[in-house]
Amino acid sequence: MLRPTMATLTASDGVVLAWRIDDFTDPWRMPATPVLLLHAAMGAYRRWFAWIPTLARHWTTVSLDLRGHGASGVPGEAQPLTVERLVADVVELLDHLEIARAHVVGLSAGGYVGQRLAMEHPARVATLSLFASTPGLRNSQAGTWPARIAAMGLEAFVREGIADRFPADADPGLVDWFCRQTGGNDPGFIGRFVTHMASRDWEDELDRIGCPTLLVAPGQEPIGSHDQYERMQARIPDATLVSLEGMPHNIGDAAPERCLRVLLAFLDGDRARRGDRARAAIGG
Repeated sequence: MLRPTMATLTASDGVVLAWRIDDFTDPWRMPATPVLLLHAAMGAYRRWFAWIPTLARHWTTVSLDLRGHGASGVPGEAQPLTVERLVADVVELLDHLEIARAHVVGLSAGGYVGQRLAMEHPARVATLSLFASTPGLRNSQAGTWPARIAAMGLEAFVREGIADRFPADADPGLVDWFCRQTGGNDPGFIGRFVTHMASRDWEDELDRIGCPTLLVAPGQEPIGSHDQYERMQARIPDATLVSLEGMPHNIGDAAPERCLRVLLAFLDGDRARRGDRARAAIGG
């Protein structure tokens, strides 16, 4: 299989980060605020394969392979691995690309990075869209994962728990590809990554997210709880909650078309709201 062509950036701590831009918007139109995609733990750019062809027709789309994932470098054990470091990677990429602010879209752990980015660097986030992404993993079963991964291997671990991630009627080819892609990650790094995320919870800080926020929740969330998404909606000042009924955790992989419809409607609605404000400001 051909690998996607990725550009690279060396982060301030020396880790090489892989990124890519896809842009099929009308070239004669004024450029809009770009969309930044942040994939889930154990994911990579390639996992957006069903999203980008449609999304990049409407919005310039920037994708980052999180450190330790995909074509990005795996940090050494002596290098700190925290959500804050992942946020710094995003800020450094935005600075490198001279992007003042972006519409940030995060799947699961990618959404953790998006949430913290919106809290710590609010001027850089135009809107925030979170898919199956709670405020950290401390209130979940994830704390047991690293020991199980070490005992049985990453791919076997994912295959054993696939019912938590995909509905029973999912395409078997997709499920097999997902398991193989996930299993190709460095198991030691993934153990460290999950251990850190399972130690974090910032639900009490969600009121710091000031931008319009879309929450898309799996209707049958097995990794956290659906109640968490309802609490998120209550705490984030400008939040919209959409639930995909009957879906387990990996909605971005199992239901990309449904996710895209919700995302595009949200982004188009934000663009319309900003247009209305601009017209009001000039007396139009």
